[in-house]
This record gives sequence, C-alpha cells and structure tokens, in this order.
Amino acid sequence: MFLRWMVRNDNTGVDFGLWKSISPANLSCPLDVHSGNVARKLGLLHRKQNDDKAVTELDLSLRDLDPKDPVKYDFALFGLGVFEGF
Repeated sequence: MFLRWMVRNDNTGVDFGLWKSISPANLSCPLDVHSGNVARKLGLLHRKQNDDKAVTELDLSLRDLDPKDPVKYDFALFGLGVFEGF
C-alpha cells in the first residue's frame, strides 16, 4: 500500500506520486479480505485463499484491464467491499 501511495500520482491527494523512478506498471494490487471478495464476485479472482498466488492471479486480471497502471483499481475493489457491502 505504501508503494502505491508513493509511486502512483492520481492528482486527488490519495496517491502522492513522489517516487518517479518506479513505474506504476511494476506494482501489484494489495489484497485483503474486501478486495479479494469483490474481485471474486467480479470474476477477476478464482482462488479462494488470499495468498501470494491469489495476488498473482488478480494481478494478471488487472493487467488485462490496464497494463500501465493495474493498481488503480485497488480503491474501487476495497470500497465496494467495505462501504457498499458488495
């Protein structure tokens, strides 16, 4: 999560984008219970455990959507799980 904040620049103040030497394309989406459950419901993740293999699987799915910035979907996945009860 820290890398996301420091590498990505979203121009809204959530992600600061201070570290210019790392590309957002090199980041993987942080996986927690909320983002994992939503990713499963959306068909982005099929593995039942939230482990390293699940991060790899989710990473591949998100890279299909945007290979230059796959982590940009993290806040949406997390928010749907926490705030919307998706």
